[in-house]
Amino acid sequence: MARSEELYSAILDGNAKKAHAATEVAIAAGVLPLDLISESMVPAMDEVGRLFEAEEYFVPELLLAGRAMRSALELLRPLMVASGEKLSTRVVIGTVKGDLHDIGKNIVGSMLEGSGFEVIDLGTDVSPEKFVAAVAERKPQIVCMSALLTVTMPAMKTTIDALETAGLRTHVKVLIGGAPVTMQYAKEIGADGYSESASGAVGLVRNLLGAA
Repeated sequence: MARSEELYSAILDGNAKKAHAATEVAIAAGVLPLDLISESMVPAMDEVGRLFEAEEYFVPELLLAGRAMRSALELLRPLMVASGEKLSTRVVIGTVKGDLHDIGKNIVGSMLEGSGFEVIDLGTDVSPEKFVAAVAERKPQIVCMSALLTVTMPAMKTTIDALETAGLRTHVKVLIGGAPVTMQYAKEIGADGYSESASGAVGLVRNLLGAA
């Protein structure tokens, strides 16, 4: 099916109202939700990520694009549930225990949703036990953890250890990120990957799923 240029442009421009309207038009025309996601929304969010990497877009543009994308998803989710359609990959994301910062997490979550993944956002100050419970119940392929404070970084290792103790570590790939986090730290605590940017996180998820 052809791309909905209206929806693509609305997401790129960060216009939630136009994205909602374009989605309504596409639904009325009989476009399937998964087709709309793969042909219009994923390419739009990929372009948003490219523009961010090129320093043509900044955090405000990412947040607006994410909001526009979510306004489209709000219309598509009920249709997907009714038809039995499912997104191929599920991601659990959250900011670790003791940390209340969520801007970076929200951007990564939006980019992942816009890239065609189902995202379960646990919010901020998420305990290891809550991560474990979400993995056990929702059975994601990926867990993403964020920390903005150096003092909360150890909660990432505590969470990985909790997943190991619960017998769930081998069921998921664990990715970490946040301002003080490094690739070296990811290796030290046994995470499967690290990204310093939202678009990088999307690429990392895709690479890990491909490798799996």
